[in-house]
Amino acid sequence: MDSRGSRFKRNVLEERAAARLSDAGASSESGAAAVRAMMHASLVGVDSHGIRLTGHYCRMLEGGRLKRRPELDVERRGAGSAMVSGDDGLGHYAAYRAVEVGMEMAREAGIGAVGVRHSSHFGAAGAYALAGAEQGFVTFATTNTDSMVALFDGARKFHGTNPLTFAAPVPGSRPWLLDMATSSIPLNRVLLHRSLDEPLPPGTAATPEGNATTDPHAADMLLPLGGVDYGYKGAALAGVATLFSALLTGTTLDPDFIPMYGTADISTPRNMGHFILVIDPDKFAGRAAFAHAITHYLSSLRASPARPGGGPVMAPGDREWQVMAERERDGVPLDPDTIAFLGL
Repeated sequence: MDSRGSRFKRNVLEERAAARLSDAGASSESGAAAVRAMMHASLVGVDSHGIRLTGHYCRMLEGGRLKRRPELDVERRGAGSAMVSGDDGLGHYAAYRAVEVGMEMAREAGIGAVGVRHSSHFGAAGAYALAGAEQGFVTFATTNTDSMVALFDGARKFHGTNPLTFAAPVPGSRPWLLDMATSSIPLNRVLLHRSLDEPLPPGTAATPEGNATTDPHAADMLLPLGGVDYGYKGAALAGVATLFSALLTGTTLDPDFIPMYGTADISTPRNMGHFILVIDPDKFAGRAAFAHAITHYLSSLRASPARPGGGPVMAPGDREWQVMAERERDGVPLDPDTIAFLGL
């Protein structure tokens, strides 16, 4: 036991989550994509977007918000551009397909830019950037979400948590991976802390009146990355996610979404948009030159001296791969609500 409950092996969680999604009517393909993305998040320590979301997705499938057996549609719009329709199914299914389409185009055109429409919540954006990087491509993934983050100096929810994610292949090693929300924390972390009855980090959330709070039960909205003093950076970056995911794809703007949580309407699709950009290093400096450069870059980065009492200096992804190794060995910790839903 630990502060987040018992630990469970990867295969047990995959089997239970897949069974629950199947019971809720998800097709085998869309269910498998959801489990793959949730398991990625749970293994790298992004528990807010991990296996704990199985219950939410099942409720949305049963309520009709998510189509149980979606049929994806791919429309090529140019040598390096395409649109994928998710048919209002699980967003993970459409997003992984967008990565595949992006890689197909990048092999020919050097880049593959893919917009996704008629989709839904797709979990941790890093799962899709990683999917491209593991096949040798530099990959960017983003999405916009429903309003839950105040603007800088704002007193009302405007942007979603709107992640920006990048990944790149590294010879003989796990990919370089940056997966960051443009809010100080994701909303699912607030919900996780409510379940665990643990305080939030300072400067990450606010009450309905706009006052900062560490009480997860009092939190009504999130603060942008940078908090009270430097939140203009996070608020602007959230707009970048909206630009790519909603404006370029013709989908829903952050303030216009049906909320993911806290609404009686779980039957109307949300028409979420995502954006995937895949780049083939071979069509730029060349794959060998890129491999040499990123190896040298990361070696130099990690060799940089740490401040007294700090360190070691880490590259994006280093912490995630350490957590993954530990959880592959010892199991994934789960909160009590998820343990109960999965019947563990």
